[in-house]
Amino acid sequence: MHSSGCNGFLVGSSVMERSTQALLFLILLVCCAAMAASAKDLPAEEFGVSLAEKGHKHKHSGFSEAECPGACQYRCSKTAYKKPCLFFCQKCCFKCRCVPPGTYAHKEVCPCYNNWKTKRGGPKCP
Repeated sequence: MHSSGCNGFLVGSSVMERSTQALLFLILLVCCAAMAASAKDLPAEEFGVSLAEKGHKHKHSGFSEAECPGACQYRCSKTAYKKPCLFFCQKCCFKCRCVPPGTYAHKEVCPCYNNWKTKRGGPKCP
């Protein structure tokens, strides 16, 4: 009886160890995913004025669909209406493969982005 009680405790302990290990693994996985997501946002700085100040050429056209979220994240970074800005910017980027440099204006460098209008005739792209 006494040994089975000890075995029961050891089994419970190993189950607890496994669940603790699983929890630590899950936390590690979440941290890695968060770091990967933030690393994906790092190139967004390349689309801003900081890159132009360094004398590098700004890449604003020829985006793949994977590059659009980062470019739009920077484009919409200073607006108070982030969700609609990101939605329409990404929609425009997916169609036009271009996002103007900076957080405002400069649409003339992306004619498709600049000329896409709403039904009312206003600008579709932020």
